Amino acid sequence: MKRVLTIQDISCLGKCSLTIALPVISALGSETVILPTAVLSTHTMFKNFTCRDLSDEIVPIMNHWKAENVRFDCIYTGYLGTIAEIELMKELIRTFRDEDTLVFIDPVMGDNGKLYPAFDMDYAKKNAELCAIADIIVPNITEGALMTGMDYKETYDESYIREMLLRLSELGAGVSVLTGVSLEEGKTGVMGYDRKNGRFLSYQNDRINGAYHGTGDLFSSTCVGEIMRGKPWIDAMRIAADYTAHTIDVTMKNPANPWYGVDFEATLPELIGME
Repeated sequence: MKRVLTIQDISCLGKCSLTIALPVISALGSETVILPTAVLSTHTMFKNFTCRDLSDEIVPIMNHWKAENVRFDCIYTGYLGTIAEIELMKELIRTFRDEDTLVFIDPVMGDNGKLYPAFDMDYAKKNAELCAIADIIVPNITEGALMTGMDYKETYDESYIREMLLRLSELGAGVSVLTGVSLEEGKTGVMGYDRKNGRFLSYQNDRINGAYHGTGDLFSSTCVGEIMRGKPWIDAMRIAADYTAHTIDVTMKNPANPWYGVDFEATLPELIGME
């Protein structure tokens, strides 16, 4: 059985970060080890949420794992939150990576052309440094623009996406994938670039007109789980894109209107059987 380490915050209520990564990757057949960077009462779309930073626990946990000779088949980082935590992740990767370890980075820091309120450009630059040591990175277009210095565009053509992927590749990652890419009306999906063979690959599916917190985490976690099941990265991205879109569609049809997250629990059985 493969063993995946995922490093993110945990929102006790909210269907995002670790509360998505743990069940999804586990359901896809990998042992899932978690390293919480913070614990929140809810995700940040709720009012008056509480948050406790857990950065001080990271090094003691790492030291314990080193003493136990723990190894990982994949190290997957999501939302981190501080420059100090990014630096700790670089140390963790140096410590636990071996020649067979996949490093998968989702550099969560912005959307819709803007950094999230807690971040600044120094944080974006540090995230670029973290992406430089990854095997696969999955930024959205906003995050790609921030890390490459390109202008963010809401309206673009394929040449813009290709240029951004080439610039992302220059950071150092083996495979760079942009999410939320729309190359034709009514479609959305992903486009990636494999630096080793110089190939661009894209996948588009029907756009579902719904927006929910945590769908990026669902996409990334599904990718990791599928790669650990032996899928090539482009097949993993295709499955993850289809599964995320399907889960949004199912959630939109729920009369209870679960506004704070998607009903991935209802669709997990389908994911396990997707090819």
